[in-house]
Amino acid sequence: MSIRPIKRVIEAKPTTEGAGVKLHRAFGFGNTGEFDPFLLFDDFRNERPEDYLAGFPWHPHRGIETITYVLAGTVSHGDSLGNAGRLGAGDVQWMTAGSGILHQEMPQGDVQGRMHGFQLWANLPSSLKMTAPRYQDVSSNDIPEVTDDDGTQVRVICGSFWGKTGPVDGIAAEPRYLDVWVQPGQRKKLPVETDRHAFAYVFEGDGTFRDASQPRAVLTEGPGPSDTPALDTTGNRSLVLFDSGEDVTVQAGENGIRFLLVSGRPIEEPVAWYGPIVMNTQAELRQAMADLREGTFIKHG
Repeated sequence: MSIRPIKRVIEAKPTTEGAGVKLHRAFGFGNTGEFDPFLLFDDFRNERPEDYLAGFPWHPHRGIETITYVLAGTVSHGDSLGNAGRLGAGDVQWMTAGSGILHQEMPQGDVQGRMHGFQLWANLPSSLKMTAPRYQDVSSNDIPEVTDDDGTQVRVICGSFWGKTGPVDGIAAEPRYLDVWVQPGQRKKLPVETDRHAFAYVFEGDGTFRDASQPRAVLTEGPGPSDTPALDTTGNRSLVLFDSGEDVTVQAGENGIRFLLVSGRPIEEPVAWYGPIVMNTQAELRQAMADLREGTFIKHG
């Protein structure tokens, strides 16, 4: 049994998206090969409605899947195919954009004005870039939860874990998407398939992701020099990128630790970006932009 070492820790950076939504981005846009099949990860967490209410008005997607997980507040969504809905606390939407859709996402806070959620983008292989779009809207009540003997709690959104299988299925990269809570002071080992890239994103509490008997420094990315050593202790809005191995180990701090544990099978194909459109070649991007101009972007539905 081999424990996955930490490749690096990334502090999510503040940025603005949509019509002025303030959020934190852990990775995205650029070389995301170490995260393949994942392309982008955003944490949209706010307690000031003016920082998120403008939302994400109509915009296109092609060639990817977007995964929205809401923890507080709601997100209303609609698209050019006539689909519409509303995600509440604990709900998930797994949208396969495929050949292309135009859609919008408009967040609203809870009664205290709080909004919190995550958006993850997953790539599609070339064979599925132009597939028909589809939605998998998942209610919180349909997401299985499992509690281990030591109190560790896991919500299984996608993939199988500890005898439970998440409700999202038919995803090309065969990902696993878990919401994990480890009790204060507990040490836990969690299996991850050896052929997958994997990362953890901490959003409550803190802890260490290592198997060494002595404290060690890891390289961080974020404000300041990228080669600044940091302690293994990882806290709020920190993403831990793992190297290869069979298991991830975590030691929870005195307040416990809650994190997303995400893994997926690499697609290992060229990536050509143009904002929310991700294809394999520049020629395919030019075609997508021509489709937008000519009103032929929607291929199905």
